[in-house]
Amino acid sequence: PALGQTLVLVNEFGEAALDHRLYERLDGEVALLASGCLCCALRGDFVDSLQGLLARRDAGELSFRRIVVETSGLADPGPILHALFADATLSRRLRLANVTTLVDAVNGAATLESHGEARRQVAFADRIAISKTDLAPAAPLRALLAGLAPQATICDASEVDAAAFLV
Repeated sequence: PALGQTLVLVNEFGEAALDHRLYERLDGEVALLASGCLCCALRGDFVDSLQGLLARRDAGELSFRRIVVETSGLADPGPILHALFADATLSRRLRLANVTTLVDAVNGAATLESHGEARRQVAFADRIAISKTDLAPAAPLRALLAGLAPQATICDASEVDAAAFLV
């Protein structure tokens, strides 16, 4: 219920669009951005998708109070955030609440070491949730994350409350 009236914009990266089918539609909408990596296709599809969704809401076709953008695992958040702030229409109509990044305890350290996008996701994050803590200890990863993003709140993904995403 805390996330009712939420539209989820799913970034689909792959040959077969699957991710958007995994979301349960209760009191919200799911939109698919099927062009691939959000940070690469950003200037066109992402901005156009958001503007189109806002227009559909204005026309009464959709009803939502917030938009959650679910990116692919290694999307660079910099261009995504830039699009939200640089596009005049979007910057007047949308407010960024936060950037949340999910890092898994099993592969997270190796991913951070080998992928600049993963490091940028952590650096931009307001909140970092560590998953798979049942499979690997979180303490070493937590220390690494705190060094990369001292401003971020770091928590165990199993302890995240949906209402926390609203602030």
